[in-house]
Amino acid sequence: MKTRDRILECALQLFNHKGEPNVSTMEVANEMGISPGNLYYHFHGKEPLVLGLFERFQGELAPLLDPPADVQLAPEDYWLFLHLIVERMAHYRFLFQDLSNLAGRLPKLAKGIRNLLTALKRTLASLLARLKAEGQLVSDTQALGQLVEQITMTLLFSLDYQRILDREAEVRVAVYQVMMLVAPHLLMPARLATERFALRYLDDTD
Repeated sequence: MKTRDRILECALQLFNHKGEPNVSTMEVANEMGISPGNLYYHFHGKEPLVLGLFERFQGELAPLLDPPADVQLAPEDYWLFLHLIVERMAHYRFLFQDLSNLAGRLPKLAKGIRNLLTALKRTLASLLARLKAEGQLVSDTQALGQLVEQITMTLLFSLDYQRILDREAEVRVAVYQVMMLVAPHLLMPARLATERFALRYLDDTD
């Protein structure tokens, strides 16, 4: 692994564990056993380090936010899609632990987050439109627009909400919460199937 990638990985672990404001570039260098000058050669301060991690996060999330339009999706595929998104967010959870403060300090990050949220909401709207076209979802356009907003907020803040309550932040809890947001908008057979699947998913400890 290249030194730059090792620095990013070390910073990610420290930021996730301690919170980004509580970690200095000196601490990252010490944790890696390299000189501050060596770290500075790759990242001229903490802001480029945070932005580097965000760029990596974007790159890992991008394929999930651009699914092929012609792919036939089984019902469980929608929840797998959400699971993979939350999994990536959990891996970079420091970004969402104090998002407004972090974005306020780093305008480039704020712009990137806004673009990311736009892409996420566009993808969620597309997936809900597929469900409606398949005759499984019955809500009108305005209600679906609000549902997209609710799902987005849940994805953004569920992991941190769990952490605030002194619980271990779990991907499956966040996905369960989204399932239960979508279920009331489904026709009864799909609704009951989703609710049953959600409970099994939440109880699955494997």
